[in-house]
Amino acid sequence: MAEISIGDVKETATDISPDEYEIIVSTFSKRLEAFYSSWRGRKQESWGGAEAIAVATPPTSEDLLYLKSSALQIWLLGCEFPETIMIFLETQIHVLCYQKKPSLIESIKKISTEFLGVDIFLHAILKDDDGSSQMQDIFQSIRSQCSMFPPVIGWIAKEDPEGPLLIRWGEALKDTGFQLVDVSVSFSELFAQKDETEITNVKKASFLSASVLKNYVVPKLEEIIEGEKKVTHYTLMEDTENAILDPGKANLKIEPENVDICYPPIFQSGGVFDLKPDAESNDDDLYYDAKGVIICSIGARYNSYCSNVARTYLINADKLQGKAYKVLLRAHEAAIMSLRPGNTAAASYKAAVEVVQRDGPEFLPHMTKSVGTGIGIELREIRLNLNARNERVLNVGMVFNVSLGFHNLRIESDNPKTRFFSLLLSDTVIIRDEGPEIATAMCSKSVSDVLYSFNDDEEESEMKPNPKVDANGTESIISNLKVIPSSDKQEATKEEVQRQHQAEVSRQKSDENARMFTAGSSDSSDCQGSLKSACDLEAYKNVDDIPSSKELMIQVDHKNEAVLLPINGLMVPFHIATIKSASSQQDGDISYIRILLNAPVSGFNANNVLPHKFQGYVYLKELSFRSKDTRHVNQVVQLIKNLRHKVVPRESEKAERATLITQEKMPISKTKSIILSDLCIRPSFGGRERKIIGTLEGHSNGFCYSTMRQEERLEVSYRNIKHALFQPAEKEMITLIHLHLHKHIRVGSKNTKDVQFYVIVMDAGATLGTGRKSINDSDDLEAEQQGRNRKSKVNAEFNTFIKRISELWEQPHLKAFNLNFDIPHKEFGFHGVPFKDSVFIVPTDNCLVELIEFPFLVITLSNIEIVNLERVGIGKNNFDMTIIFKDFKQEAFRIDAIPSASLDCIKDWLNSKNIKYYESKMNLHWRPILKTILEDPKEFIQDGGWEFLNLQISDSDLDNSECEEGCYPSELEESELNKEDSDNASVVGFDDDKKENELTEVEGKRWDEVVAEKGSVDREHGNESGNEDTRRSHKEKSSTKAQLPNIKYSKGTSAKKQKIR
Repeated sequence: MAEISIGDVKETATDISPDEYEIIVSTFSKRLEAFYSSWRGRKQESWGGAEAIAVATPPTSEDLLYLKSSALQIWLLGCEFPETIMIFLETQIHVLCYQKKPSLIESIKKISTEFLGVDIFLHAILKDDDGSSQMQDIFQSIRSQCSMFPPVIGWIAKEDPEGPLLIRWGEALKDTGFQLVDVSVSFSELFAQKDETEITNVKKASFLSASVLKNYVVPKLEEIIEGEKKVTHYTLMEDTENAILDPGKANLKIEPENVDICYPPIFQSGGVFDLKPDAESNDDDLYYDAKGVIICSIGARYNSYCSNVARTYLINADKLQGKAYKVLLRAHEAAIMSLRPGNTAAASYKAAVEVVQRDGPEFLPHMTKSVGTGIGIELREIRLNLNARNERVLNVGMVFNVSLGFHNLRIESDNPKTRFFSLLLSDTVIIRDEGPEIATAMCSKSVSDVLYSFNDDEEESEMKPNPKVDANGTESIISNLKVIPSSDKQEATKEEVQRQHQAEVSRQKSDENARMFTAGSSDSSDCQGSLKSACDLEAYKNVDDIPSSKELMIQVDHKNEAVLLPINGLMVPFHIATIKSASSQQDGDISYIRILLNAPVSGFNANNVLPHKFQGYVYLKELSFRSKDTRHVNQVVQLIKNLRHKVVPRESEKAERATLITQEKMPISKTKSIILSDLCIRPSFGGRERKIIGTLEGHSNGFCYSTMRQEERLEVSYRNIKHALFQPAEKEMITLIHLHLHKHIRVGSKNTKDVQFYVIVMDAGATLGTGRKSINDSDDLEAEQQGRNRKSKVNAEFNTFIKRISELWEQPHLKAFNLNFDIPHKEFGFHGVPFKDSVFIVPTDNCLVELIEFPFLVITLSNIEIVNLERVGIGKNNFDMTIIFKDFKQEAFRIDAIPSASLDCIKDWLNSKNIKYYESKMNLHWRPILKTILEDPKEFIQDGGWEFLNLQISDSDLDNSECEEGCYPSELEESELNKEDSDNASVVGFDDDKKENELTEVEGKRWDEVVAEKGSVDREHGNESGNEDTRRSHKEKSSTKAQLPNIKYSKGTSAKKQKIR
């Protein structure tokens, strides 16, 4: 069945009529271009040097056939044209068909000529004509278009001609003397990588297959077993096929016209099993006695795109059957997780073999010779066979039927129906950028859902129910001969699936980290360019320029922006940007000056450029001077502060400007640009969120936003866009387009990586009633209606703009940027505090975002290493989520005060995105943890990677031992942690007066005094922070008091470093 679109109406093509259907032109043009690009670009390598391609589609058949000719028409035109011959030449397409079809092809002639320069010629066969004259005209066109003699014609050799027209065509083609080459494999390559429309059809087909198995087949099997009914496999097959063709039986609201079966459903039991794809259901009764095994395989199609799912159910399984299934399950998961962009098809098979060799080598001889094939319009795509020999590289958009089984295993039994058994698992899997997506995951394959257990003695069952043990050792009760596990253990099943999936993600993460650290990918080369000016600071060009002085006193040179310090009888110059702070303290008649320098610290700091440039050097971190002249001491400290306030902002601005990129010049074309008017921009040109109305234009290489003022113009190159996000107004007051960039650009006086264009669809005041309203108040009702109409209008305008930009991004010169608009999935959203205020945070396909309140939050999911859910526990109203990035030099990011009710939703989302998460009962201080990892990554990998965060392991360790040294930060360690917080500041970072005053008062005091004073200040101010930086500092300091993980490789827990001045 195929879906054809006519305006807003969608129908199914069975008997094509030109008056009822219309080919989707945009899909046709995009896929015709892909076909010609493949053919022209790889004519010799992939297409056998063919100068023409001939594809003949046979008449309709009642049999389920998967033909390359039909697949090409569905892929290219959206529907199947029986008894149609298509000949593709370099600049021409010839279509030979009966009279009723040419008018349908007419709709695509113009777009083919304009878009690709390929003319379409129709050859209609009249009712009493056999088509011979039209065939000769086509052959003549082939001779004139082809440069070789005889011409090389590509055709599908394995498809035998059926029907009078195709038989005559085949005979005439052979009589021409043309050289024929088989291009079946080339078409398989063309169909392998699916676009989003195709993937949507595959996901709908997968949803149908999994839903029928879960909502119809499993309850029916339970009913049969409970009632001890006799039902044949063939009857089950017929009933299940009817459920697929009528989705309402599986509680699905899907139009039956759009669905079909991929193959008749397969049911097997009773010791007779066949794991081949062409297996059939026999007439034997379903066998469900003890040690019985039932295999169910279901394949459904949606809009001609296939899906497949298979599950094995075991009744009172013995030890060998249970072990075999657990090994099969782990091997199947390993095969799926290996389906990643850049891997080979053979890697999936090898991953499954490794698991079987490790966990159950006795099952290896019984393992299937492949773990699946590609799937799409065809049920089996031959070029994407997942076996040991296929070195085809996998790409995003490929879809696989991952099918793995053990055949003809044997247990000790006198019953021939249980002596031999087989196991099979199949899922439809889509390869995404972030990893595999299991489209049929809703149908559980966990141990607790497929191992059925019941007692033969009903009375004994009532007194002592027989427990069913799942993979984690938990027991579930099934009594009175009833097998009803699905409804009573939904939560347990869900947790089991999550645990299994998270365990596999953890294994993948460990392998990834091992490769990363081995390759040395964690170097700091990325940050060296931005901090180049910090390394090249120069106070004096040579020694002679240093001012001479008879007295060894601290001097401040304003002209050269340097401070001269007496060290070992010499005046040593320090550029003011290398000085972090200066403070004074008086002790009786003696005054002290303490100067902190921007010295490099541990290797995990992203700002550490100096150690790489000056290897082997010793750095000063702190200098202290003593003097009896209190007035001079205070004067020097004030001079240093004044000079810093003058120089540091300037150096900061230079460093920021160094990160800016040069934008491409936008072409000015009023006729071809895509325009969206009456938009505001954030951040605004004028500062302080001044609302400025402007126009956003989409050009061939970027966006251009401009207002009525000539100087207020912003250009954003497509090359610089990392994420494009579109959020329509639903419950919000604005509709917006948000651009998250790779590099900073300047908007007004600000450097930013985030630019937002928005329209206010409703005034904030309009939602707040000032008085009591009557239900009959016509003015209020009219105003509400106007608000809804405006919201719909604005959303429609944005949607049109987004659609046109998306079409522009499909052009060849922009495809490499891989741009598309992400839309937030609000069903997974949750409230939290990423900065200062509580906001609603929502995930998209590629990000975690908050786009309404400023500052914006955009976190790229592919950059996330792990997520640690902190302060999780029974009775707590909220918890925190800490995000650790793959770049361990990057600061961990924490979202505070997430309601506990959102915990399960967040876990589901993280699990669906293949992100490993852990739980802890308290906040961790991540600076020393990341520092320890980078100091010895090899030991980190050897000790299990992130598994030290495993809550169960941590709890057991704590219960079995008292708190050891390093479990909590000591006084000295806490001081060191706090010092490292300040050391990590940029060498050109700006400290305001308030911060410097705090340093002046605090520096030089013991840590317990600082904590006491800070605690009193916090109590007076209610722990409220005045700005984002202060809040961050407060969060980090408070978390140092939390328990640090007692990990084996943590060097900070084994020895304490002495402070050296």
